[in-house]
Amino acid sequence: MKKKIFDIIQIGSKDDFASALCDYIIVISIALNLMVLYVSTFDLSAQVQSILSKIEFCTVIIFIIEYILRVWTADYLYPKEGEVTARLKFMFSFFGMVDLLSILPYFLLILPSGMIAFRILRVIRIFRLFKINAQYDAFNVIMDVLKQKKEQIVSSICIVLIMMLAASLLMYSVEHEAQPDVFQNAFSGVWWSVSTLLTVGYGDVYPITTVGKILAIILSFFGVGLVAIPTGIISAGFVEQYTKMKPLDQISDGSDLRFIMISVEEGHLWANKCLDEIVLPPELVVMTIIRQGDIIIPKGATKILEDDEVVLGALEYQDDLDIKLKEFAITEEHPWRGYHIRDIKIPEDTVVVSILRRGASIIPKGSTLVQKGDLVTVCEKRI
Repeated sequence: MKKKIFDIIQIGSKDDFASALCDYIIVISIALNLMVLYVSTFDLSAQVQSILSKIEFCTVIIFIIEYILRVWTADYLYPKEGEVTARLKFMFSFFGMVDLLSILPYFLLILPSGMIAFRILRVIRIFRLFKINAQYDAFNVIMDVLKQKKEQIVSSICIVLIMMLAASLLMYSVEHEAQPDVFQNAFSGVWWSVSTLLTVGYGDVYPITTVGKILAIILSFFGVGLVAIPTGIISAGFVEQYTKMKPLDQISDGSDLRFIMISVEEGHLWANKCLDEIVLPPELVVMTIIRQGDIIIPKGATKILEDDEVVLGALEYQDDLDIKLKEFAITEEHPWRGYHIRDIKIPEDTVVVSILRRGASIIPKGSTLVQKGDLVTVCEKRI
């Protein structure tokens, strides 16, 4: 029951009705709660205020239930940790804090409303927007791009800041004597450089001398190019990210493999063993495990239980199974070449199950680097 609840409250797929329904309920609750937050800033009648209060109460109850369930099932989110450690790890994680901060302000509403500190704390309700971000992988692509390009983004921002500081000092030196009341100190030059280089253009601080105007023209040209650097880096990151997320049949002319199924009965040699403990000939590889009708994508730590049905890559197959196998070579131009498996974006319910490199079979791990000439075997569910 605990594992089922964990699967339901995680990001759902279209095939899992309960999990998808849970996602829709959470997103609708967030939208309704934010609507109440904005509408309540208007002058409304007591009846409308009462309706809004009831809507917020219902949505907060949903958030509380979700938070409790996520804390309770945190040991499945962090399987390598103990129950207490896993729960603490979730509670102090980014989205754990977001979940807590999204419900905490509701209880602050009972505190004296005249106190400025408590009114500010109520604004924490805006953190519910981050809960929407947690519900969709499409939003998480943005975070993935920022993480991957963080070094380049930080470097470009540092260059822009250096440019602004240099521009502010130059403009202060040129304009201070002509406008001592406007360019009083270097900070006045910083305000001019920010409003000019970032194209804000308030127009309250500007050069009047000929040298200052010429300098402003030159710095503006440089500023436009420098400010565009972070934008270009992020745009390139999006292109790379979505290229890696292409469906497998769009990036390779993979050939379908065939497979056989083995039933693991009581006393079988593989029973209660993890996949990384099983030694197979190079011609065979574990593709998937069928357990009580559920299809499990195998990983090294996956344990084979009695009554499981293990599907092996081989020469015979049954085409009524709801899985699909692909095998393709990594060429010089292949988008996976040079990436670690954990950095490759592949469709949901898809896993790299084997890599054949120079005649040797490699059990793939997250740190495994895909190289030119590798023969990669991938298992995915049929849609």
